[in-house]
Amino acid sequence: MIETKELTARDFSSDQEVKWCPGCGDYAILKAVQKAMPMVGKQREDVVFVSGIGCSSRFPYYMDTYGFHGIHGRAPALASGVKLANPDLSVWQITGDGDALAIGGNHFIHAIRRNMGLNILLFNNRIYGLTKGQFSPTTDLGHKTKSSPQGVIDNPFHPGELILGAQGTFFARAVDINPRHMTDIVVEAEKHEGTAVIEILQNCIIFNDKVFSEFTSKEHKDDALLYLKHGEPMIFGKEGNKGLRLNGLDIEVVTIGENGVTEDDIIVHDAHKVNPTMHFMLVRLEYPMVLGVIRSIEQEPFEQRLTKQVKMVEEKSPFKSMDDLLQSGETWEIK
Repeated sequence: MIETKELTARDFSSDQEVKWCPGCGDYAILKAVQKAMPMVGKQREDVVFVSGIGCSSRFPYYMDTYGFHGIHGRAPALASGVKLANPDLSVWQITGDGDALAIGGNHFIHAIRRNMGLNILLFNNRIYGLTKGQFSPTTDLGHKTKSSPQGVIDNPFHPGELILGAQGTFFARAVDINPRHMTDIVVEAEKHEGTAVIEILQNCIIFNDKVFSEFTSKEHKDDALLYLKHGEPMIFGKEGNKGLRLNGLDIEVVTIGENGVTEDDIIVHDAHKVNPTMHFMLVRLEYPMVLGVIRSIEQEPFEQRLTKQVKMVEEKSPFKSMDDLLQSGETWEIK
């Protein structure tokens, strides 16, 4: 029996120099993930980090696990191959809003649709950071960048909406200013059987600084961020007196204690509800910004379905070896 040892966050930190810009939100994400890995309960040789191209995609170099730095947008294909080859591995895909949603969009949505046992961390800073400040698929309409000096005229993707539309079984959102919460979400993602996607709101201090400041700044974060917990009412605010209430087919922000509003009027979060209607409403909500596990439903992962199918075919097949196949049907000898 192979002996295992209790690991710490330091055990998952490689000896490579971290090369992100000072003040980048990626540092907080790295530390949160390194802290989460021992809590996941895997040994380093049982963990694989796969990435594409972008600032976020340097991640595998900084984790003392197996890793693969792939090509632009193709990380889902590489990660899927690793998972199918060895379903017992804990496979993590690191990607950004450009890598996943632009050149890698097709791979991304189909990885989610298949529901393979992958954990995808989507760093969203709403800009192309590595290539120096062009607009990305999540950049706000009208935002001026190096590639849109008059303002972006493309409608941006809402990553959560895209993931739910691809029949995602797990979607969560975290923010780089709260690494402790992020660590908890990473652990929850690993527990999920199937594809787990975490959108991480991440600041690019050089090319899109303060992109989420209306939610994350000291003066706003207490009243603009709502941390969801399954089974609990959606209450937020510095005084803990604001909440979300259904008004017809819309969600509205209300204040408990005003106009007859009580805590009983506040929506109770159900992350496990199969019908995604409420989850769609939450990911599209512009205020407050909703964080935490938004959706987590049970569905048999792709690799389990594949294993069952292969076993069924093997049991029914008359061919038990390559010789059986080659010598089947009409055969002849050439003399």
